[in-house]
Amino acid sequence: MHRIPLPLPSDGLRAVNVYAIDDADGLTLIDSGWALEKARQRLETALAAIGRELGDVRRFLVTHVHRDHYTLAITVRRLFGSRILLGAGEQVSLGVIMDRDERASVVFGRLLLRCGALPVVERLRRAWPDRDTDGGGDWEKPDAWLADGEKVELRDRTLQVIATPGHTRGHVVFADLGNGLLFAGDHVLPHITPSIGFEPARPQLPLADYLNSLHLVRAMPDLRLLPAHGGVADSSHRRIDELTAHHARRLDACADVITRGAGTGYEAARALTWTRRERHFDELDPFNQMMAVMETAAHLDVLVRDGRLTSSVVDGVTVYAA
Repeated sequence: MHRIPLPLPSDGLRAVNVYAIDDADGLTLIDSGWALEKARQRLETALAAIGRELGDVRRFLVTHVHRDHYTLAITVRRLFGSRILLGAGEQVSLGVIMDRDERASVVFGRLLLRCGALPVVERLRRAWPDRDTDGGGDWEKPDAWLADGEKVELRDRTLQVIATPGHTRGHVVFADLGNGLLFAGDHVLPHITPSIGFEPARPQLPLADYLNSLHLVRAMPDLRLLPAHGGVADSSHRRIDELTAHHARRLDACADVITRGAGTGYEAARALTWTRRERHFDELDPFNQMMAVMETAAHLDVLVRDGRLTSSVVDGVTVYAA
């Protein structure tokens, strides 16, 4: 088994990990990387170092539909006929992404307006006047949809598919219980918290889904963590406990800013600080402002569900109150 970090374009994250499992008659890759020429070249170089090539990739097991995990698999399949398998819960989101009449920028714009974030929508339009962040032409359906609990049999190991909605509605992880390994995708990351709510087919309570998925994986044996971003860690349990505690603190912080006068997801996001450096909202670029607003709204909606806040809709904008 080999961990292959592939480059990402001008992103806060520098690389995405692709895991290559050599299975005698070919390779199984967990996640694929972004469909960039430099990522493809890096993957070819890495496979050559283990005596393999792109044509040896029999299948991709993809944790979720975000571009940095899915799209290079499409490129390789077009060239060599590799199979792509993706969690069944991603069907709705992929359908939206592939709908050329429903540009992702418009979909996300509507979500932001619901959060009262018109200034962020305007900044995004100025930053990317002609950009469609998820153009349908780069996307195709997988060869098969993976069901929760399904087992993928390799020569020397069995990978169990575990649905972990939250980061996206169809995110899955792959558990190699026989070898004590968890291919965690973006569900459990060693140094950062996965974004919540940034997807075109946003579910009603993405943060609640994510916390439930953390509890699900925490109830499994403590496995070695093989994440999609960052280095390998020895304990999935330790990191899950840290992530659970982080979101408990974040829920308290979101409730506090509403109590102090913020009313919308946008206003609450502006009152919070961001990243480990405690940056102000205005220090973020427009893309990360968009993600910050959506994640804040995800926390506020859980607070409403739990009875700690109330919400109402005024002129199409969700307004929260203590």
